[in-house]
Amino acid sequence: MTSEIKVLVVDDSAFMRKMISTMLDTRGIRVVATARNGKDALKKLEEYKPDVVTLDVEMPVMSGLDFLRKVMKDNPLPVIMLSSLTEKNSVTTIKALELGAVDFIPKPSGTISLDIDKVKDELIKKVRVAAKSSPSLSKSSLKDNKKFSRKSTSSSKNKRINQNKFKSKSKPISKAESKSTRGKKLVVIGASTGGPRALKEVMTRINENINCGILIVQHMPPNFTASLAHRLDKLAPIKVKEAEDGDQIMPGRALLAPGDYHMLINSDGTKVKLNQDDKVHNVRPAIDLTMESAARYYGSRTLGVILTGMGKDGTRGLEAIKSVGGYTIAQDEETSVVYGMPKAAYRAGVVDSVKPLNFIGNEIMQYIKKLK
Repeated sequence: MTSEIKVLVVDDSAFMRKMISTMLDTRGIRVVATARNGKDALKKLEEYKPDVVTLDVEMPVMSGLDFLRKVMKDNPLPVIMLSSLTEKNSVTTIKALELGAVDFIPKPSGTISLDIDKVKDELIKKVRVAAKSSPSLSKSSLKDNKKFSRKSTSSSKNKRINQNKFKSKSKPISKAESKSTRGKKLVVIGASTGGPRALKEVMTRINENINCGILIVQHMPPNFTASLAHRLDKLAPIKVKEAEDGDQIMPGRALLAPGDYHMLINSDGTKVKLNQDDKVHNVRPAIDLTMESAARYYGSRTLGVILTGMGKDGTRGLEAIKSVGGYTIAQDEETSVVYGMPKAAYRAGVVDSVKPLNFIGNEIMQYIKKLK
């Protein structure tokens, strides 16, 4: 019998603590304690040893960020942030994800959300995922993976991968269409749970002189993608912006798909176009759609990258890139917060190279330089 997931609920509102505790009163999950601020939560951690923490962003005495910094330094464990949909809190949430929070859930209507039950199913799902995650990806653990990097593989050399096993359900890619951008290169990066921290690691290793455009798809709601793009723009050597419909794809600039919009490439392959078509894999933006569009117009000069995340979004997209002779990279299990999307792509036989997170940025640069 599987043991229960023990949860500590941290929120300065007694009402929110009660509501969140009630929402998590379900089979396989047990709220072992609640705390009214970060200082109180630190004491409860020692006493109750929870598997997962749900954490409010703004609290008196000790804020969510201060609590997170201490926990991730001393004894990392899975933390899910609960944040209201404001610009200020979206910025704070991005910082929390950088510090090591596994995921976050937007409060539907502010700090004290009377309708918090709207996110009940999402919260339960994310708690279950968080309990299986690996949140302790500190700088030191990434350095340790220099040893692990020797185990990085190429799918063409790995007997466990059957290239014929995966059958694409996507629209066949026309090589004639991809000629419209002949000579140009494009990198497409997809991420989900744990993605903001992974994207920071990858993008800070991209050289400012990279001679291709970059498209990024991160599963994230509106408002939060703008904050993520702004944060990456501050840290990365190249320009990073939240994509707008009609934005030009150009060397030395990364465009991040806005929350709730799919990001594709226009008919001549030079600009992005946004739409709100049906969700794919229950997400919008979907990584698959961006990668398939890239493969259609950039062909063999497309590089696809799948980072940490839950589900299988990106597998079909990498298959499309490989079908036109492009190159594909997946993050390894050791450095993934959630080894879902990279695992799905690897098992489907559509990954050329498996790399620890801190090697992916350099591999992107090396591969792009090799393309003439």
